[in-house]
Amino acid sequence: MTRKIPLTATTWHTLGTRLGVVSTAFAVAIGVMVAGAGPANASPGSPTTPSPVVTRAALDPSLVAGRGATVAFSEQEAEKAATNGTIIGPSRTAYTLPAEASGRSAVTLTAGQYVEFTLPSAANAITVRYSIPDASNGGGITSPLAVTVNGGARKTMTLTSQYSWLYNQYPFSNDPNAGLLHPDWWITECGCVPAATTPTPTVATPFRPNHFYDEQRLLLGKTYQAGDTVRLTVPAKGAATTTVDLLDSELVAAPHVVKKAANVLEFGADPSGKRDSANAFDKAIAYAKAKNLTVYVPQGTYQVNRHILVDNVTIEGAGNWYTIITGHEVTLSTPAPDGSVHTGVGFYGKDASLGGSTNVHLSGFAIEGDVRERIDTDQVNGIGGALSNSTIEGLYIQHTKVGMWFDGPMTNLSITNNVIVDQIADGLNFHTGVTNSVVSNNFIRNSGDDGLAMWSEKIADVGNTFDHNTVQTPVLANGIAIYGGTDNTVSNNLIADPIREGSAIQVGSRFGAEQFTGHLWITNNTTVRAGTYELNWNIGLGAIWFYALEKNIDADIQVVGDNFLDNTYNAIMLVADWPVKDLYSITNLHFADVKVDGTGTSVVSARAAGNATFQNVDARNVGAVGVNNCGTFHFTPAGSEFSLIDLGGNDGGGTTGPWFAAWELPNTITCDDRPPVVVPPAPSAW
Repeated sequence: MTRKIPLTATTWHTLGTRLGVVSTAFAVAIGVMVAGAGPANASPGSPTTPSPVVTRAALDPSLVAGRGATVAFSEQEAEKAATNGTIIGPSRTAYTLPAEASGRSAVTLTAGQYVEFTLPSAANAITVRYSIPDASNGGGITSPLAVTVNGGARKTMTLTSQYSWLYNQYPFSNDPNAGLLHPDWWITECGCVPAATTPTPTVATPFRPNHFYDEQRLLLGKTYQAGDTVRLTVPAKGAATTTVDLLDSELVAAPHVVKKAANVLEFGADPSGKRDSANAFDKAIAYAKAKNLTVYVPQGTYQVNRHILVDNVTIEGAGNWYTIITGHEVTLSTPAPDGSVHTGVGFYGKDASLGGSTNVHLSGFAIEGDVRERIDTDQVNGIGGALSNSTIEGLYIQHTKVGMWFDGPMTNLSITNNVIVDQIADGLNFHTGVTNSVVSNNFIRNSGDDGLAMWSEKIADVGNTFDHNTVQTPVLANGIAIYGGTDNTVSNNLIADPIREGSAIQVGSRFGAEQFTGHLWITNNTTVRAGTYELNWNIGLGAIWFYALEKNIDADIQVVGDNFLDNTYNAIMLVADWPVKDLYSITNLHFADVKVDGTGTSVVSARAAGNATFQNVDARNVGAVGVNNCGTFHFTPAGSEFSLIDLGGNDGGGTTGPWFAAWELPNTITCDDRPPVVVPPAPSAW
């Protein structure tokens, strides 16, 4: 289903060598930040309690005002709290715990150590984002974590690594001792195609460990006030290490009750979670449709081990902290027609080939799956199928393959105020012919692939909007990705900490997507700590990057009012893959009223033919030359094949002077393929 199919080993090898035509020594920005050590802040027995430091994506909230999702919780980073543990990071080195942490830093605890957070406001619930080690042969372990408030009554969370720790090459393995999954692929670590090398090089195991973190929620049982302290302590018999990334605290409202409804309990559903309730859900849905009632799922945990088909029905829970719908991943006796070899908990509209579903309204419950490996043909998503004229609101989705995956054609779907975390693949994907739909005010963290995506495979996605969403720490690929389509909008989003082989925002002609046509508006978004390392090309990307792989990118694309903060490498990148660099180009691209605060290398890196206009693009703390313009690497006497067009007001720069200097215009070759990286200072008010 999801589409991370790498290019051939030959392609990677060609790029890996040819992109270094004009190169300098390559300093990998993701590895230059030095890890620090604790203890930090208050020590045991300290007479003072530190004031709470509330952040959004590990930033001062004032830097992202009006952008991203408005959420019910307050985020606090562990490295800003009181602890006698060890602060790890900041570091952006792939395959390390700091790199996958929010803000690229966390706190590691051993037995008896703690991290203590001061509540910034009243709360009765917390979410802990953490990592504990894998089992030696994979599969995960469990470990206790003690929770005390104000030193009082103790609760114990049972942490698990059963849903984390993937290894190896895409689509990854749960086995830390496995050999290469694809021995004919380009391997950056040895600069080779292993199958073409004699003798075949060995790769240390575990190879490329990733997806380290998971999170867990806990109702505290009473409401505590601002200034109260929540301490997380590793007991004596806990895991060898427990790494705490952050704590979210929240005041959860009382359970929502619907009295006049088809209550699933009346149809045999088991709120203890001991018995499978799938058939009871089906009966309640059938009755509700016949009587024009809402289906109500009251407080409880319900075991559902297959898809629940929804069409022309409203299903409401008591709130996503109270109504938990969970299930096992079940192996099918024979593969399904769509290629699935498993099923599991999920709410699905009818397939588009059958007309899809309409008038479906889902709200107020959690979907907690049991997906521990990535099998792209599996339909084991939280929400799936085709849903038109429908709404999805206030759900919490965890441990499914993709939180929400829609196969169109379909239209007029509204997705608002949901939390999607700890996915093995995408957070949400509009796949094939989704039109006039809105994804707004959702929070996505720790997706295993794109956080939010529109993928116009075979049929264009048209007239859709991703607005005011927050996407944090996608482990692979991008925060928001747009693959083809017509008249779509990406606006007012906050995207932070993409880890590897992607970036905050990607506009890509790839994966069989339809041509970009009409317009694409990318407006008033903020990205931070993006511009990651492209594993296969061995180069740094941009916080926003445009990739012409299968077609020209020539629609009217406007990037307006965006802020690109603390970019690991570049802020803006334009790429055509090496084998097609003379076939496809990027044109009709316009940047205006953009702010770039900090780049490890350049503001713009161009390695494609085409052109773009720039107006009122202000930059500061630029680590290398403002424009790294390689074009298509022909280095013609006429200059680079990519032209940057100055419409005025492009101010600021860094260590080498003004970023948009006259000697770089309109298409002067300034190709330094791997310039040294200068780590920028932390973002600040402009």
